[in-house]
Amino acid sequence: MPDHDDLRQRLTALTRDLMLIPSTEARPAERQRIMAFIANHLEALEAVTLHRYESNGYTSLVALPQGVSEPDMLLCGHVDVVEHPHIEAYGSSIVDGRIVGPGAGDMKGAVAILLELFRHWHTHHAGASLGLAITSDEERGGADGVQYLINTVGLRCKRAIVPDGGSLNDLTIEEKGVLHVKLKATGKAAHAARPWLADNALQRLTHAVSRVSDHFGKLAPAQVSADGDHWFPTCSLSIMRTSNATINRVPDEAEAILDLRFPPPRTVHSVIDELTRLVGPLIVIEPLMTAEPTHLDPDPVFCQVTEQVTGRPVRLVKASGGSDARFMRLAGIPVNLSRPLVGNLHAQDEWIDIGSMVSYYRLCDAYLGRKLGGLEGVNRAAKD
Repeated sequence: MPDHDDLRQRLTALTRDLMLIPSTEARPAERQRIMAFIANHLEALEAVTLHRYESNGYTSLVALPQGVSEPDMLLCGHVDVVEHPHIEAYGSSIVDGRIVGPGAGDMKGAVAILLELFRHWHTHHAGASLGLAITSDEERGGADGVQYLINTVGLRCKRAIVPDGGSLNDLTIEEKGVLHVKLKATGKAAHAARPWLADNALQRLTHAVSRVSDHFGKLAPAQVSADGDHWFPTCSLSIMRTSNATINRVPDEAEAILDLRFPPPRTVHSVIDELTRLVGPLIVIEPLMTAEPTHLDPDPVFCQVTEQVTGRPVRLVKASGGSDARFMRLAGIPVNLSRPLVGNLHAQDEWIDIGSMVSYYRLCDAYLGRKLGGLEGVNRAAKD
């Protein structure tokens, strides 16, 4: 294993290099640039084949040992990040032992760990059955990334590590289902001084959204703390808009975007039925992205190694957010889902703790040692 200080410096430098590239939905050239950067990072590895895939303008890279199509272990991450209005936001700083900036925690810091792990293992453990998949569309749902790799390319592995949820000692075992949906209303335009001549689409839509919000709001406990039990359905209004730009005109069309999250026994189908009853027949419902609730089936050995390396017990947690792990589970692939300490995700001051990055690297290396190369990894991590 690399020296502690050297590893810390390598992970920090690589994360900050990745963060400088604004690989967002609206910047396809930058998504291509970050994939080229990662390919350059991997191409020198001997006995590793690098595969490049494209789906609807989104690139995925899959690195596999030569002659291996289904590795025992697959490391999986994404390099796309959320949009911020100013390009100057896509940089980083070091503050109190943290890397701060867009993409630090979700998930370029974790991708840096995966790249360094993959390089280390294929440099020092020839023939290791370890693969790597990096995608560029997770923030928009993953259909052209991991879902494409699983369903179209046929990528498979015996087990995967996806550091895109949980925390250093929080291992995710369940993820809520997800429904991103557009609600559309139409009506009749008129002068705002004569509303009786109009059919106000925006007002109809507002009332429908209010009914949905009230309904789901009643499903939550009276008070929910930041680290409290959140295993209940939620509905967030994220966008409402109309093409009308005139103050004294009643709009004849409007639309809203809702983000719904739900645990079992609710399903995508049952939540759409729920919405249909709530909004009424005059609102059109258009699902944009769907995902069923997911059980991840983490490896008990991963829990054991995490406790050994960190010196703290593991908590098995349930997640409000979703990840690309759901596509793997649909293919029967068990997933270990945890990550370093992160915070303020999707904000400009998003952060990842550097010391926890080193710890996460060590526990993953130790786990790979147990699964792919005997007990050396755990013994080595315990000594360090």
